[in-house]
Amino acid sequence: MLQVIADSGSFAAAARASHMVPSALTYRVRQMEEALDVLLFDRSSRQARLTAAGAELLREGSVLLANVDAVANRIKRVATGWEPQFTIAVDSVIKPATVMDLCAAFFALNPPTRVKLLTETLSGTLDALIAGRADLALGAVLEPGAKAGLQHAPLGKVSFVFVVAPHHPLSSAAEPVPDEVIRQYRAVTVADSVQRGAGMSIGLLAGQDVFTVASMPAKLDAQTRAMGVGFLPTCLAQPYIDTGRLVVKRVQRPEYQVQVSYAWGKGAADSQGRALRWWLGQLQKPVTRAALLGEH
Repeated sequence: MLQVIADSGSFAAAARASHMVPSALTYRVRQMEEALDVLLFDRSSRQARLTAAGAELLREGSVLLANVDAVANRIKRVATGWEPQFTIAVDSVIKPATVMDLCAAFFALNPPTRVKLLTETLSGTLDALIAGRADLALGAVLEPGAKAGLQHAPLGKVSFVFVVAPHHPLSSAAEPVPDEVIRQYRAVTVADSVQRGAGMSIGLLAGQDVFTVASMPAKLDAQTRAMGVGFLPTCLAQPYIDTGRLVVKRVQRPEYQVQVSYAWGKGAADSQGRALRWWLGQLQKPVTRAALLGEH
């Protein structure tokens, strides 16, 4: 109605265009002005010109109307079985580019579901699912007793390699490097994102100085700068090993290899939302699971 008045330039012309009597149109505008306690139109001349407040209401009102239509459409589509929001907890060992590829393929379906990604590490990945903050966990490490109420399937094995920067003192150490030598140097570790409990760590030695970072890419960056040493996922470290920015060192301890999984809430298949079913369908493909772990 405001747009018609603004376009017509007068209440009389707008009333004719809207098939209303002028008094009815004027009454509706005055109701809006009284409710907002502002003047929407300047009536000092024959033309009806929007005030600054009226122009702002028209601008914001157009956005609100568009949002109302969008919400109505989403509600109708959600009624067909799509989740309003689907949250995925992604462990830091998972390749981000592959997750984005999957998100792009999902959005190509034009679903009403909004997707939210959480970056988690170690115990925090599964904890996000258990705590109800996520609907699907990628790269979860399943420990005994942590599977109650969950469904899960293997994603693959992640191998870890001990690496140092070429200009780090340990790069010239005799192999296999014993723990007592490694303990003399700072280790770089990723903070467990678990919100409850002590969490877990990989490859740390008792009494070793520790530099704790927030993500696996930050750990990689710190180790290439010789700020510390430690184990990194082979798939993440390999490009840097190939270019000489990291050096592999054999250690006395056996190489780490961790089985990671994808997990989701327990429930009958026919009660699953369409978004979850789509993601589980993608994860059943060996090529998708390998790509998520950075394997070619």
